[in-house]
Amino acid sequence: MKTLFVHNNFPGQFKHVASALAKHEGSAVAAIGAQNARGVPGVRMERYVLEPADVSATHPFARRFDLECRRAEQVLYAASHLVSSGFVPDVVVAHSGWGETLPLRSVFPKSRLITYCEFYYRTQGQDVGFDPEFPIFGVDGEVSIRLKNAASLLALAESDAGVSPTVWQRSTYPVEMQSKISTIHDGVDTAYLSPCSDAALTLPNGRTLTRSDEVVTFVNRTLEPLRGFHVFMRALPRIMRQRPSAQIVIIGGDQGQYGYPPPAGQTWRSVFLGEVSRAIDLSRVHFLGRVPYNHYLSALRISSAHVYLTYPFVLSWSLLEAMSVSGLVIASDTAPVREVIDGTNGLLVPFLEPDALAGAVVTVLGAPHKFTAIRERARKTVVQRYDLHRVCLPTMMSFLTNNGP
Repeated sequence: MKTLFVHNNFPGQFKHVASALAKHEGSAVAAIGAQNARGVPGVRMERYVLEPADVSATHPFARRFDLECRRAEQVLYAASHLVSSGFVPDVVVAHSGWGETLPLRSVFPKSRLITYCEFYYRTQGQDVGFDPEFPIFGVDGEVSIRLKNAASLLALAESDAGVSPTVWQRSTYPVEMQSKISTIHDGVDTAYLSPCSDAALTLPNGRTLTRSDEVVTFVNRTLEPLRGFHVFMRALPRIMRQRPSAQIVIIGGDQGQYGYPPPAGQTWRSVFLGEVSRAIDLSRVHFLGRVPYNHYLSALRISSAHVYLTYPFVLSWSLLEAMSVSGLVIASDTAPVREVIDGTNGLLVPFLEPDALAGAVVTVLGAPHKFTAIRERARKTVVQRYDLHRVCLPTMMSFLTNNGP
């Protein structure tokens, strides 16, 4: 079987299944990605270059789609090059974002086309219109939000089937399209992501933290309100006042946010740190930025309390990875999180209540022995429902090779 993956940042969510197919006897695997896409051993890479484009002359409603069409053009050239070299896939698996799927049905009319359906934008109650602290868009803003779905809708309409990683993410799509989408998570390597009593994390100041320390962790790709950074920072004064030995470890960058941008010339870190800086002990707050994966994993393993907060948006891998290492997770009581955490395998707190979050963290730090069973059930949940090698990868392989889940 010949399989083609299309993802601008390949391998992205396709890392494990692409690698598995590449090792499968009788398989040939190729991928199309942007210039900086990383390769996977055994996978033929076709990279394209997307030149900067001035879309200021394009109607504001259509600027995103204009850029997606430009990307689609480059994918068209890369896909055509594959065909001219004799590679015509039996199955094409493509992320629905960024416009990359737009030319695929025309280039590969006989291939089975699978669309990865990550998220469908809504004007209320998801990443927009959930947090009252941030502005509601006017009618023109709502139109722009709806138009962000144009490429995804075209992708799903042209595809033979779709895949979403969670039930909730699938539910964001129009009801009439959900029957076309199967739920298969990307998977968590629970054998690798396991507890480690000897884990340690050395901070930039030279101090090494271990499981014997009182450590509160907060991790996201970007520190921003969509992932609850403002709520977490506002919880710190009480946490640090009531737990004078607690060390706060924050991992994440300042650029590339999914949600609202910070005020001009600032970062969300500077905004919310400035808000609470006089009420916290800055010597115990450690901003590590974006770190190598092994450092991130060490932070999860030594964590006494791991905080995960999110608007109703794409569920982060970090939540499941923290649970896989038996982390004690205190998370927002929002729809994507409730699909995983039910109160017996982690704690839920209202997203918009920093004091409730602080209270939960203080309680956990004050009596860690009372939460051992929750930690154990957290790992058990991931092993039973999201294990890469026993659950998710076999399901995805069957879906691709047998024309169904």
